[in-house]
Amino acid sequence: MRMLFEIDTKDYDINGTIFSRPSARGIIIRDGKLAMIHSLKLDYYKFPGGGIEKNEDKKRALMREVLEEAGLTVIPQTIKEYGMVHRIQKGDYEDVFIQDNYYFLCDVEDVMQEQKLDDYEKDERFTLEYVTPDQVIATNHACSYKDADLIMLQRENRIIQILMQEGCIR
Repeated sequence: MRMLFEIDTKDYDINGTIFSRPSARGIIIRDGKLAMIHSLKLDYYKFPGGGIEKNEDKKRALMREVLEEAGLTVIPQTIKEYGMVHRIQKGDYEDVFIQDNYYFLCDVEDVMQEQKLDDYEKDERFTLEYVTPDQVIATNHACSYKDADLIMLQRENRIIQILMQEGCIR
């Protein structure tokens, strides 16, 4: 999968404890809008997706995570690799946090299922919304960042800017 960009904060001790958590994220475009997860509590948007479990392949993780977070069923034959973002920074609980974020273009079935959110996702009141790229970028840029993950929001905005530059969405 092509490397889109790298985020390296250089604020970590490379000789310390390392935690690596790869993720799979869905880029779902419908009628010129993106399917995004909106945190109603903190008012930011992110692509649906999340951590890849041990012994789980990327596409299976993508389908599971999109269903859990968004209630959307990915159509397997529509999955296309888009690109990955390598992230390395000081972790909250470890010296080094590494995350390879794999982004996939995909289509979903029309019928929504029930979300299966974990406790922190319920606390943030994750809600699926179809929104314009400009709306996502503006909302994420205006987010207070006090409680939200600034690097994640910057990552998502950069992905949208690349999608727009490449003509995938306007």
